[in-house]
Amino acid sequence: MKLTFHGQSFIEIETPDANVLIDPFITGNGTCDINPEDVNPDAILLTHGHQDHLGDTVDIAKRSNALVVATHELAGYLGSKGLETHPLNIGGGYQFKFGHVKLTPAWHSSSYAEEDGQIIYTGMPTGILFTADNKTIFHAGDTALFSDLKLIGDHNDISAAFLPIGDNFTMGPDDAKIATEWINPELVVPIHYNTFPLIEQDGQKFVDELSPIKGRALQPGESVDI
Repeated sequence: MKLTFHGQSFIEIETPDANVLIDPFITGNGTCDINPEDVNPDAILLTHGHQDHLGDTVDIAKRSNALVVATHELAGYLGSKGLETHPLNIGGGYQFKFGHVKLTPAWHSSSYAEEDGQIIYTGMPTGILFTADNKTIFHAGDTALFSDLKLIGDHNDISAAFLPIGDNFTMGPDDAKIATEWINPELVVPIHYNTFPLIEQDGQKFVDELSPIKGRALQPGESVDI
């Protein structure tokens, strides 16, 4: 499985059988290394409805016919835009052709602002457990530190975890270190930082302090194979 970081919380997953995107925020993401037309996914997984996570989902999915997997409310909203969607809710999982997806809790908020300023409620925010090719990755979405992250680590053999460290809107580096201990993955990749001034952090310093758990502060466009 190849995992590529494209800035903010956008992760591209390549398995032997499929291409899957998580939170494809490209337009307006000054750290992103690609253009929306560069991706051709089989599926898009969303943690919540904020613009920096929903991102370019509508345009990408309409062009590629990708299935969009999200919470019931967010899936319903995107279905009204003409996308093929699959609704899940927190604690629920489903075996798709491209892999197994389970939504986990996250402590955050979730809404989408239309161009006219109307705020759309898009359900509860989530994390994502994605399993394929005998590997499980955990994308925490946007979240504060909360003790049930330990349950996720206790009940899943996680190959790679993507954790927010930006602070201000999510947990910061110190709380993310505690989350790392609880989740106990083979590899940690920091996300959701350095995209905007309010969330500037030193990703390399964060991973250097994770020992003995391995960390990689990927630059946009960099990949790891697990």
